[in-house]
Amino acid sequence: MSAIKIGLFGLGTVGAGIVEVIAKARNANAEIKRICVRDKNKKRKTDVNPTIITDRREDVFNDPEINLIVEVIDDPEAAYEIACEALKRRIPVVSGSKAMIAKNLPNLIELQRKYDTALLYDASACGSIPVIRNLEEYYDNDLLLEVKGILNGSSNYILSRVFDHNESYADALARAQKLGFAESDPSFDIEGFDSLFKLVIITVHALGVYVSPDDVFTYGISNISDCDISYAKEKRMKIKLVAQVIKISESRFTMFVMPQFVAPSRYIYSVDDEYNGIVIRGECYDRQFMFGKGAGSLPTASSILSDVMARLHDYRYEYKKMSYTGRPSYTTDLSLKVYIRYQMTPIIELLPFTKINERYNSEKFNYVIGEISLSDLIKNRNVLHVDDVFLVNLPTFFEDNE
Repeated sequence: MSAIKIGLFGLGTVGAGIVEVIAKARNANAEIKRICVRDKNKKRKTDVNPTIITDRREDVFNDPEINLIVEVIDDPEAAYEIACEALKRRIPVVSGSKAMIAKNLPNLIELQRKYDTALLYDASACGSIPVIRNLEEYYDNDLLLEVKGILNGSSNYILSRVFDHNESYADALARAQKLGFAESDPSFDIEGFDSLFKLVIITVHALGVYVSPDDVFTYGISNISDCDISYAKEKRMKIKLVAQVIKISESRFTMFVMPQFVAPSRYIYSVDDEYNGIVIRGECYDRQFMFGKGAGSLPTASSILSDVMARLHDYRYEYKKMSYTGRPSYTTDLSLKVYIRYQMTPIIELLPFTKINERYNSEKFNYVIGEISLSDLIKNRNVLHVDDVFLVNLPTFFEDNE
């Protein structure tokens, strides 16, 4: 590809960052030709020539000079429409919309193949960490066993304030919102959905299998209490919101997002504030660790820029692992060891534990540590999502080796 002429959709926090990094990147050979926004009369901090701003999609798509669409809007349905339209017109797309990609990836892969046009989205998974391209190129074999880590900077910032600065959860959340690390409605981050969508995308490139977000057990940190924090500290551990995909045998794998007790010896224990950290484990190379800022204007924009630069060399995802024979199948038929804190909800009567390892009862709170199948956790999601209940995973996979 010769010089890149970009049609940019979205001029919010990330869009403004893209304008800045494109201007700084002397070797990118790229220019933002048009910017489509919802309200072109809105006052903006970004210094952009107002004549290139439009509120009409067709102004971007009908510009014959534009040969790359960059999409960073916060509406998944509109983002999907933009990506589909671009691919059908054979205009390559770079996107940072994790929810849009995670929900529609099979269709987007089909469109890429049908119209022989690339869609790149490294920024959708972990901000500045190039996890997608590494899984595509460096780990393009069947020796990968696990990808796990902290994929959401907002929830990690909150938990860091709780465990490293002794703030209450409520104060830490308020601080995160004030600093812009969390939205006024933080549920997308703290309930684990942001991590879930990233995990779905990562799994396609890690194992070559797509799993619908609806089929993955996801549990966030909104119900964490002082009791849970005190328990973790007594055990000299932190609670982190962890997403993971794990091969449990040659033919099966599982995946989930939930809070986890993390010991000081683990890599992700020291991943604090708004940073992300990912551990990749394989049969022959043991563990490799990737660390960096997972969100924010410039970190995400730098990942977008990397994809823009990749298009200079006609790079595209090949989805090699999706054509491998003997790909593992997704299962929830496995046992997990969990801590569940409760007060009034009769957890032990409501959940089908296969084994109770420990029980504690007091006037203030109760907890149980026991073994239960992942499928039963999914079936009983409604029991776990009540105000007086909080669940934490006690990891068992590969723990002896980590």
